[in-house]
Amino acid sequence: MSAALTSGLRQRIAMMFRPDEIELAASLLADGCGPKLTRYPDLLERIRCAVLKLSRGDLNELRRAIKLAQHDWRDALVAAGFADSIKAHESWWPDGSQPPPS
Repeated sequence: MSAALTSGLRQRIAMMFRPDEIELAASLLADGCGPKLTRYPDLLERIRCAVLKLSRGDLNELRRAIKLAQHDWRDALVAAGFADSIKAHESWWPDGSQPPPS
């Protein structure tokens, strides 16, 4: 069972992937980085952001990043630069912009 992706994650996916890849990327992320990794929703969001960042908008890289997180999600956080702050992922946007208003 996968946990639903937040609107922030969906916005990031739409920014990073081609229109014809968006649904597949979202599905891979939701299924591959789901509640099996952690039971804490805030940590799951952080892991998913790290995986997206590591993908650089490439489906093959997304798959590799998901495998990394499944092996040890802490490695994904370190690789993405999200290990030292529990809020670092919140300010990361693929184009370097600020988060859109809620």
